[in-house]
Amino acid sequence: MTVIPHGLSNGGFVRDLSDTLCVDAIPLDRIAAEVGTPAYVYNARAMRLAYRTLETALAALPITVCYAVKANANLAVIRIFRDLGAGADVVSVGEMRRALAAGVPAERIVFSGVGKTDAELAAAVDAGIGQVNVESSGELKRLNALAEVRQRRVEIALRVNPDVDAGTLKEITTGTADDKFGIAIDRVPAVFELAAKLPGVSLRGVAVHIGSQIVDLQPYHNAYRRIADLVHQLRDEGHIIDHVDLGGGLAIPYDREPRVDATAFAAVVRETLGALGCRMTIEPGRYLVGSAGVMLARVVEWKEDLARPFLILDAGMNDLMRPALYKAYHPIVAVHGDTGDVTVDVDVVGPICESTDRFARGRAMPRLKAGSLVAIGAAGAYGAALSSEYNSRPLVPEVLVDGSRVAVVRKRPSFEEMVGLESLPPWMEDSPAADRPPTAELPEPDRAAE
Repeated sequence: MTVIPHGLSNGGFVRDLSDTLCVDAIPLDRIAAEVGTPAYVYNARAMRLAYRTLETALAALPITVCYAVKANANLAVIRIFRDLGAGADVVSVGEMRRALAAGVPAERIVFSGVGKTDAELAAAVDAGIGQVNVESSGELKRLNALAEVRQRRVEIALRVNPDVDAGTLKEITTGTADDKFGIAIDRVPAVFELAAKLPGVSLRGVAVHIGSQIVDLQPYHNAYRRIADLVHQLRDEGHIIDHVDLGGGLAIPYDREPRVDATAFAAVVRETLGALGCRMTIEPGRYLVGSAGVMLARVVEWKEDLARPFLILDAGMNDLMRPALYKAYHPIVAVHGDTGDVTVDVDVVGPICESTDRFARGRAMPRLKAGSLVAIGAAGAYGAALSSEYNSRPLVPEVLVDGSRVAVVRKRPSFEEMVGLESLPPWMEDSPAADRPPTAELPEPDRAAE
């Protein structure tokens, strides 16, 4: 059988006796035949396994898991984690409403994000959200005013920027002094003093999140050690601190990276923060869903009219943005493995009118024919969530597989649904030429002024 790359096997994608790639026992070509391509396919059992692996590793610690909705905001995905006992971490009022619609109790929702508007803060207060992670002194004052008007007292934590490099891509680093997130660690005590005077907020915790796709655990150790020192300092100054929000960022394998050892991560948390006696929250996203998803696409053409060959797919950067956005690696395999052993180094691209519409450069691929089906692996996180209708291409459908059960959990919109929110202004509507407003004529140039 054809070897399955690391980034696919970790999500429970396997080959059957005919060398066809399957999710659980469901052949992916059967799903593609029913919903078309491109299409996302998620493995519910792989999501549950990832959650239980993390939950087991953290069992001895007082930690609540809140799923980071931004990784994959599909209602069915959120519901999977709600049913496992997770809360939700959201970064917009839309994500908050999705979490609530999926059945997550408001008191188990953490509202993060660096640019919350007054309308979003008001919605969080009105919904009774369990915790707002405040990112600035200005946001603190705005939230307090909104809470006072409503005669409410909102539970908050201050997001601390510890100035620790996560050792990951710069584009997904969030905890250094150059990043926009949080409050500089040396300024946090002053903000605590301010919060103590505000009647609309209750500040008893700190939050930290240093980035995404973190492979090396040392940056966690560095950041959490700085947070522990900060908690001791704040307590010495008379503040009650009983909660630490750990953020997320745990990596998954895309190529040859090891999957982060959840037990080793738990040991870091225990060593750095365990003696504080605080309850804690962790907010994984990619770790829970990334490996559990693939994007299916069909080959449009094997193009050899240029200096090197191109494998052109019917999926584009609007469907899976990460390679164009960060030059991120995703495994790409033929769904049917009977393509022979001969491979060619080829650029795998899409149909979008952009040179950045490229999934891989110089990737060894079999010489696939038009119509062949491929699976792009490790696409369960930040795939559908970052997709768009660029080039007026419809959003990709999402399919959930749970054992022998299959359901479309987001359909592909029709053209009419795509343009349904748009309208022509009255003067552009079809009407006889005589009924249209006259076209204004430009005045003749003032020749005397020349």
